[in-house]
Amino acid sequence: MQQHLLNNNSRFRQHVIRILGDRLGQQPAVSNSGIDWHTTAGVLMLFGQKPASVESGEEPCLVLNKRSLKVRQPGDLCFPGGSMSPRIDPYLARIFSLPIASLGRWPYWNQRNEYDCGQAKTMSIIWATGLRESFEEMRLNPFGVEYLGPLPPQSLVMFKRTIYPMVGWIRRQKRFFPNWEVETVLHVSLKDLLRPNRYGRYRLRMEGASGQGGAAPVQDFPCFRIQTKNRTEILWGATYRITLDFLKFVFDFTPPALRSLPMIEGALDESYISGSR
Repeated sequence: MQQHLLNNNSRFRQHVIRILGDRLGQQPAVSNSGIDWHTTAGVLMLFGQKPASVESGEEPCLVLNKRSLKVRQPGDLCFPGGSMSPRIDPYLARIFSLPIASLGRWPYWNQRNEYDCGQAKTMSIIWATGLRESFEEMRLNPFGVEYLGPLPPQSLVMFKRTIYPMVGWIRRQKRFFPNWEVETVLHVSLKDLLRPNRYGRYRLRMEGASGQGGAAPVQDFPCFRIQTKNRTEILWGATYRITLDFLKFVFDFTPPALRSLPMIEGALDESYISGSR
């Protein structure tokens, strides 16, 4: 089943649309109580074909941004997106909801709009937020992304923020132009994400904080290891959790238990929160 989907982008997209659309009928993408404009972020979990410069052929890849040293959580891998704009995003949402646009072409859109127009409107604003922020961060063409469906929200541990992820497929664009917030754009093979031996246990030392006996506290997190030409990148935190939700829903994939995974050591200091170096 996995190979059948991973070797054909069209089948992969249709499978994702069906799984996420059916799941939306069982569990809404947003709460009935609505969202808080000040603490809500919309992000895009983007997939696309692997760049020709890396390898030819059809193979879906996850597209991630690496945060620059000028922002909070520097060096982390993340999905493009960010805070909602109440002045701009509702108007953009109307455009992307048109019958010829990304949401309007999603097979479940009319059904969702008729069933609960309030939730559908919120979904459209979150999608618009993700597209607007992605254009700003990496010059993603907002009209070149196919909407595949929503994923459950994630609450950040270190910041008062709730992330609403939306899954999209980049139809043609292969090159991106990161702004000052983004160090680089990475492509991660979906086949690699489904390999258990790529997962690890990220042991983080919280420098600047005092634990038992005065030592810096240490905490273990599940992670995924991405091998680039120059180094190993670590996918962890909320972006990791969103990715695992997707893999569980779409492929029924679960990584090995945390205690069985190889150890990778790291450290966080005060600049991780402030973004200053």
